[in-house]
Amino acid sequence: MWVVKLGGSLTADPALPQWLDLLAQLGGGRVTIVCGGGALADEVRRVQALWQFSDLAAHNMAVLAMAQTAYQLHAMNPALQLAMRKSDIANVLHKGRAAIWLPFELQRDEPDPQTNWGATSDTIALDLARDLNAERLIVVKSCAIDRSRTLAQLGAAGVLDEGFNGHAHGVAFPIEIMDKNDLPRMRSLLLGEPRHLDG
Repeated sequence: MWVVKLGGSLTADPALPQWLDLLAQLGGGRVTIVCGGGALADEVRRVQALWQFSDLAAHNMAVLAMAQTAYQLHAMNPALQLAMRKSDIANVLHKGRAAIWLPFELQRDEPDPQTNWGATSDTIALDLARDLNAERLIVVKSCAIDRSRTLAQLGAAGVLDEGFNGHAHGVAFPIEIMDKNDLPRMRSLLLGEPRHLDG
């Protein structure tokens, strides 16, 4: 099973339908999508900065932003099936569908180490991949990605969240950071064509 994180910045990008089509067509039975919060999460940051409310409240609002993005992607491509809980994902994949995870179970009544902006949907996707014993994690961004950069360097540059690199230590699966133009590369991965990955 693969976890594919689609960055929230893709929600209004012309490349998004192609990514959804690819994941629906070739990711059935294998791919679980985690959605970023995009502009909705940015609005949470803005109003928190304005009113100075707690990170716990902002975390819960950002989780809802991720869920709204999930509903958008499902509406755009109903072949992708929503999974209400982590425990539902296996059933969706068993039916031969690709899953979109709705992260409502991440809402919290009390703060914990993840209820802050240091752990965004990037780290949430990483944690899900770890929890599900995924074979691979792919994080898709709208910005260009320098493949020579380490996860720590991408975190320092703001491409990944600051907690991602620390959480990635010791994981048993490969992590790939792609940009929206890496659709052919993703297709090759899904088709198991490693000879084409750098073409």
